[in-house]
Amino acid sequence: GSPGYSHQRVAALRRRGRGCCVVAPIILHGRAWGELYVARPKGAALFGRDDADFATVIASVVASGIAQTERLEEVRRLAFTDPLTGLANRRAVDMRLDEAVGRYRADGSVTSLVVCDLNGLKTVNDTHGHAVGDRLLERFASILSLCAAKLPGAVAARLGGDEFCLLTVGPSADEVIAVADELCVRAAELELGEGVACGVASTGEAIGEVRSARRLFRLADAAQYRAKAARAGGPVVAGRDDEVLRLADTPPPSGDRRRFRDAR
Repeated sequence: GSPGYSHQRVAALRRRGRGCCVVAPIILHGRAWGELYVARPKGAALFGRDDADFATVIASVVASGIAQTERLEEVRRLAFTDPLTGLANRRAVDMRLDEAVGRYRADGSVTSLVVCDLNGLKTVNDTHGHAVGDRLLERFASILSLCAAKLPGAVAARLGGDEFCLLTVGPSADEVIAVADELCVRAAELELGEGVACGVASTGEAIGEVRSARRLFRLADAAQYRAKAARAGGPVVAGRDDEVLRLADTPPPSGDRRRFRDAR
C-alpha cells in the first residue's frame, strides 16, 4: 500500500495498544470485498511469513463461503421469481397466500387477492410474434408493480401465461378495489393490448368464511372469469356479485375454465 496508508495502520495499532498485525484481502469475483485483519498486543511475537500465509488461506475460505451464500441466495431468488417480468412467481404466491390466510384466521387481518387476465395476448402473439407478446407482458407487469406500490406490503406476481395477481394483507377492501380499478384503466391504454379482466376477493367483503388459501383464490378467479365474460371495464368484486359466489362453488367445465383445476 501507500506510505500514508502504512502510517495510518501504525497509528491505529498504537491507539489500540497493539504491536503488530497481519492483513489478508478477501477477494470475491476478482475484486477486493474486504480484508481479514488480525493483531497482537505490544510485546507479543511478531507475525511471520507462515502467519501471513495462514491468514491468506483463511481469507480464501471466507471468500468461498460468501460466494456460496450468494449462489444460494440467487437460486432462492430464481425459484420464486418469474424470469420474464421479474415479478414473484406462482410458487411464491402460493406460499404467501397460505401465510396471509393463516394471519387472517389468527388475527382478522384483511387479506385481499386480485386475479388478472391480460386480454388479447394470443392475438398479439399470433399477429406480431412472441417477442412482441413478451414485451406486452413486461409492460403490464410494470403497471402492476406501480399499482402494487400504492398498497403497503403488496405482492405482485405472474401466475403464468397471461395471468397475474396482486396479494395484500392489511389494506382495506376499498383500497384494493380502487387500485384494481386503476390497474384496469392503465391496462386499457397499453398499445396492442385489449385491457385486462380483474377479479377481487377480500376478507373485508361479504364472501363467507375463508378457511383456506384455495377458497380465496377460487373466489378471486371466479370474479376475474365473470369480468372477462362480461367484458367489464373495471374489476368485479366477489361478495358484490352473487354470480361470482356461484361460480366459485360450481366452476364451469374444464374445457371452458382451465384455471379451476384440482391442483389448486
